[in-house]
Amino acid sequence: MKRYDKAFKEEAVRLSDEIGPKKAAEQLGVSYYTLQDWRKQRTLHGDGAFIGSGRAYASAEKTAREIELEREISELRRANEILKDALGFFANAVYVKIVVFE
Repeated sequence: MKRYDKAFKEEAVRLSDEIGPKKAAEQLGVSYYTLQDWRKQRTLHGDGAFIGSGRAYASAEKTAREIELEREISELRRANEILKDALGFFANAVYVKIVVFE
């Protein structure tokens, strides 16, 4: 499988915008479907497209702070669920105590 660098892909997509994907694919010697995939990547990821294999797209990368905040949100949601369960338990216990002892 042949690999193309970012600059080639960007130029290929620009050329396909100008003359059409079929003609551009023929001139560049790449598959029409490959060129269409590159066009989709550009549409989805904009300037972050074509960064190489094995890495996330630039638009999808999260900062350390975002990851930390997501982790904190998850912990707080779990704590909130525990508190809701405890509240239900104690409310039920108080109700039973009032009914039994009255």
